[in-house]
Amino acid sequence: MSEISSPRPLPPSTPVMRNTATAADMAVRLLQPLEGMLAAGESAKAEVVAVREQAQSFQVLLKLTLDGGKQTTLQAESPRPLAQGSALVVTALSDTRLALALQAGGDKPLTNLDLQQLPPGTLVQGKVISRDALPAQNAQQVYRVVVNLLNTPLAGNKLALDSAMPLPIGSLLSAQVQGSQSLAFVPLSGRLDQLVLGQQLAAQQNRQASLEGLFKGLQSLTGGDDALRGSIDKLLGALPDSSQLSDAKGLAKALESSGLLFESKLLQGQTGALPQDLKANLLRLVAQLLPQLPGASLAGLQGAISQNLPALARQMLGINSTGSSARQQALSFPLPSRLLQNMEEGEADLEALLKLAAAAISRLQTHQLSSLAQTQVDTNGNLVTTWQLELPMRHQQDILPLQVKLQREESNAKPDKSEHREPLWRIDLAFDLPHLGPLQVRAQLLRGSLSSQLWAERADTTALINAELNHLRERLQNAGLEVGELACNQGMPPQGPKTSLEQRWVDETA
Repeated sequence: MSEISSPRPLPPSTPVMRNTATAADMAVRLLQPLEGMLAAGESAKAEVVAVREQAQSFQVLLKLTLDGGKQTTLQAESPRPLAQGSALVVTALSDTRLALALQAGGDKPLTNLDLQQLPPGTLVQGKVISRDALPAQNAQQVYRVVVNLLNTPLAGNKLALDSAMPLPIGSLLSAQVQGSQSLAFVPLSGRLDQLVLGQQLAAQQNRQASLEGLFKGLQSLTGGDDALRGSIDKLLGALPDSSQLSDAKGLAKALESSGLLFESKLLQGQTGALPQDLKANLLRLVAQLLPQLPGASLAGLQGAISQNLPALARQMLGINSTGSSARQQALSFPLPSRLLQNMEEGEADLEALLKLAAAAISRLQTHQLSSLAQTQVDTNGNLVTTWQLELPMRHQQDILPLQVKLQREESNAKPDKSEHREPLWRIDLAFDLPHLGPLQVRAQLLRGSLSSQLWAERADTTALINAELNHLRERLQNAGLEVGELACNQGMPPQGPKTSLEQRWVDETA
C-alpha cells in the first residue's frame, strides 16, 4: 500500500455517499422467509454486513438484532446498494419483504477525535468500508473515505477521512493520532501491522517457558544417538561465557547469535552464521529429538508441540496447527520465569526435553515480537527502536539466562543547522546469579553522559553493590564517560510509562 502524504479527518459536514441508499421508505425482498422472527408491522435493528452487485440488483446480507439480544442474518435483494456497515431499522411488511430506514445517527461517521479517549500518539486501526470521489481540488483528485475503527475505545465507530489515494474498499489502515482532526498514516509496507502483532503476542505468552529447565535437562541427558548428542554439544558449545560478555567484540557476537536476527539471516541467505545462532540450534535439536520417540509417544506430543512452537518453527519442521487461545500480551520486561516441568535428578526424559525445547523457541520469539511491538513513534513524536533478547551464558558450572532490552530514541524534529541531535540510549538487564540473587539494571546514555540504577532483591547484595559503586564510577570515567547518578536499591524496579530514573533524567537535562 502506498504511503498517504497528508490524510485528515473531514471538517464537520455530511459525507458524500453517492450511489448508496438513504431513503427511509426503501423496501427489499428477502431471499428466505422470516418464519415468525418478525410479525407484520414489527421492527428491529439491523446492520449491513455485506453487499454484492448482481445483474439488475444488489444482494445484501443483514444482521438483525431481535428482542432479547438474539441475532440472526438474512439475505435480501435490493434495487439500490446499501453502504456496508450502515445501521438500519427494519420493519416487516410481510414474511418476505422488509422496509428499511437508516437508524438515527447511524449514517454519520465521526469527523473529530476525542483526545481524552485517543491521546496524540495512539495507534488506531481501521477497515475501509466506503469510498467516493469528490470534486477535484487544485487539479488534484480527492476521495472521501469512511473507515470502520477496529481497536481503541472507539472500536465499532466510523471515521470520515479525505485522501488523495483511491483506497480499496476492505483494505486495512494503521495511523497515529496527531490531533483531533489530524492523523499520520503508517505504511503497512514499512511496519508489521500492530493488530496482527498483538494477536501473535497474546498467543505466544502461554507457549513460552524459561530456558533454565531446558539446559538443566540437556546437561543431565545420558541417552540419545550420535546425531542428537552432536546437536546438544553444538548448542551448548555455542553459548558464550561471562568473560566473553565483558568484552565489546564478544558481546556483539553474542547479541548477533542470540536468535533475534535468525529470520533476517535466512532472508539474506547468511546461512554460514546459523551454526552459532541459538534459535537455529534449538530448531535443530527439536528435529533430532523427534525421531528418538516411540510412535505412540510422538503422536501424543503433536498437540503439545503445536501449542508451544511458533508458526515459523512449525513450518520448518513440517508441523501444522490450527488456532490458539488468546493470552495476556507479553510486553513486560523481564519476561517472568516459567517452567513447564521441573526436572528430577538423573536422566532427563526425551518427551519433556522436546516440550522444553519447543517452549524455549517460543520464548525467543516472544522477545522478538515484543521488540517489534515496542518499536514505534511515542507520544512526543520520537522514534523508539527496541531490541529485546535473552542470552544464555555459561557461568562456572551453570548456564544462566541474561535478559537484555536495548532502546534507541531519536527525535523526528528537524534540528537547526548549528544543532546536532544525538539519540538517547536505554538498556535494561535482568539476571539471577547464585551468590547474588535476582538483579535488574536500568541505564541511560545521552551525549556521553550515563546514569544508572540497580535493584537487588537480597539485602546483603544491595549492601555489597553500594560498597562497590565508587569503583564502578571510576571505571566508567576511565572509559571516557561522564557519570551521573549511580544507585542500588533493594527490591524490584518500578513499572509503568515513567520510571523514577526516567523522571530524574528529564529533570537533570531540562
